[in-house]
Amino acid sequence: DEAETAAALEAGALAIGVNHRDLRTFNVDLALTERLRKLVPNEVALVAESGIHSAADARRMREAGADAILVGELLMRAADPAAQIRELTR
Repeated sequence: DEAETAAALEAGALAIGVNHRDLRTFNVDLALTERLRKLVPNEVALVAESGIHSAADARRMREAGADAILVGELLMRAADPAAQIRELTR
């Protein structure tokens, strides 16, 4: 959230991971990257994590300014992970 992002920046973080999954409720909010990107200087890498399940989600994160995405569950469940990666990067 915003407070954790501010603390990470104050500590000199070179990269910040944004976990879209609230670990208390397990709800996913992809808009979190969109909100936090505005607080993170461009020289600090922003990694969008969790809840990315489609090429549209990956594109949304790219458009929000994420420098990278972390995809776990989707690839673990994919019959063909390489094909899934190609789909995400279209």
